[in-house]
This record gives sequence, structure tokens and C-alpha cells, in this order.
Amino acid sequence: MSSPVKRSVVITSLVVLLGTWVFWWGTDGFTALTAETARRVEILRSPRPLPAVTLEDQDGNIFNLQDYQGKLLAVDFIFTRCTTLCRSMGMIFKQIRDLIPPESLGRDFQLLSISFDPDHDDPVSLKKYGQTYGADGKIWRIARVPDKAELKSLLEAFGIVVIPDEFGGYEHNTALHLVGRDGKLRLISDIDKAVPFAEQVVALL
Repeated sequence: MSSPVKRSVVITSLVVLLGTWVFWWGTDGFTALTAETARRVEILRSPRPLPAVTLEDQDGNIFNLQDYQGKLLAVDFIFTRCTTLCRSMGMIFKQIRDLIPPESLGRDFQLLSISFDPDHDDPVSLKKYGQTYGADGKIWRIARVPDKAELKSLLEAFGIVVIPDEFGGYEHNTALHLVGRDGKLRLISDIDKAVPFAEQVVALL
């Protein structure tokens, strides 16, 4: 191999190695290949405090997230007029609830479905949605955040993106969220990972 060719091969190899290293560093060792993945990795490393917001549940009770401190809390985001993803979320949350030891339900672990459509989702609508999946208002609450500014800050804290569609509904991302006993967001998981999610909850009980 001639000297110029060798030099070209060496330079090319160095460029590839440098590019690989930059990509590895920029993606946190190839683990953060998307913005969503990066967000989830960051939450695992540094659990996120949540804003103080006032919620209203399906029975008209007023409460806030701080009321759950000392317990593990599963959170998802829905709107009751949704006929696709939100219906799946209801079934998934029911599955998670049923995988938790009965003695821990309510005492150590609770579930909370939060509507991002407070204009349409009044307590009556929330209760109807909850009854479909057996949400009792104690172990599993269905709630809304009436104040729009508070709702915005809550969605931002959880990383939920909501975009109105042409049919009067919404396009939105979905995930399973786990809030720790300290009130911080600690885990974000895909909705098709209900069993692993429940297993992680059980391990923390």
C-alpha cells in the first residue's frame, strides 16, 4: 500500500472513530437516541420535582399531588372523549392495579389519571370514564386540573405534548409515569410495558 493511500486510510479511520466518539458522547453512550429517550434517561438520573397544582376528581373532591407523598403513584394523562389511546390507557392502568399486591393498594400505591381537557371533562364525565375501568376514586382517581396555567405547568413537568386536532379532539403522547414517595417524577415507561412497570412498583413497595 502506497504512503498516500495509507495516510488516507489512517485519516478516514480517525474521522470515523472521532465521529463515533462524538455520537457516543452526544447520545450518552448510545442510550439517548431520541429526545424522548433522553428525557427518560434524565428522569432516572435526576428525579423531577412536580409543581403544586389543585385537582378535582370524579367525586368532586379537591386535592393536590402533595397529598400522595409517602406513597408510590402511577400517573397517566387522558381525555374522556378519546376513543383510541385513552381507552387503551384505561385498560393498561387496570392491568397495573391488578398486578399490585392487594394489601399495598391504597396504603403504599395509588393510581391517578389526569385529564388535560378540563373544559369538557367535568366530574360527571370523569366518573363515567372511571366506572368503565373500575376506578373507585380512592385507590384510582380520575381527575382534572381546572386552572389552565397550572395544567400547563403540570404537562410540561411530565413532558406531555397536547395538540388540538381538526375533529375537536387532541393528538398527544402517552406513557406510564411513576412518582416516588418523595413526590418526584422518577420513571417514564412505554404503555406496552405494563407488566415491567408493575414489577418495578412491587420492587419498591
